[in-house]
Amino acid sequence: MSTPMDAFDDARPAAEALDLLVGPVADAVRGWHGSVPAEQLLYVDTDPRWADTAVLVEHYGAGLLEQSANCVVVAAKRGGAITLAACLVLGHTRVDVNGVVRRHLGARKASFAPMDTALGATGMEFGGVTPIGLPADWPVLVDAAVADSPYVLIGSGSRRGKLIVPGKALAELPGATVLAALGV
Repeated sequence: MSTPMDAFDDARPAAEALDLLVGPVADAVRGWHGSVPAEQLLYVDTDPRWADTAVLVEHYGAGLLEQSANCVVVAAKRGGAITLAACLVLGHTRVDVNGVVRRHLGARKASFAPMDTALGATGMEFGGVTPIGLPADWPVLVDAAVADSPYVLIGSGSRRGKLIVPGKALAELPGATVLAALGV
């Protein structure tokens, strides 16, 4: 079975590419702890034009679609309170915002967060949002298929570059909850 690393010429430990990562992501890599060693978090340099999953897959190969995961920010509303949360699903699925997410967060209504809200709250760029380096109090909802993946290709916080991370590491992020059928 191929891994996301097979599609790239240069995959290196993310700790060796801190200068290419946005602040919150670099800080999270620098302070990494968990059962997955930091050396297993890899960085690959990619052209910002290929940041979107569909374009990246077209450029590097269709096999990456099932090995990629997308991170989206949702806004869950209950009463007057809004909770921002990150959802991570495989690239060939979409987040069940109005079902699994809404119920898990106990919200009356859940929707994708406005782009300016998501980017302002994360310190990341559109097309590069990643669950690594998010605010510590955020819920991070990880689809079980992502958590069970040996490696997935995710954003790096900016449009330039991607991270290749074991699914287990994503399931262990602060605030992470693994949910079945988050991606449909």
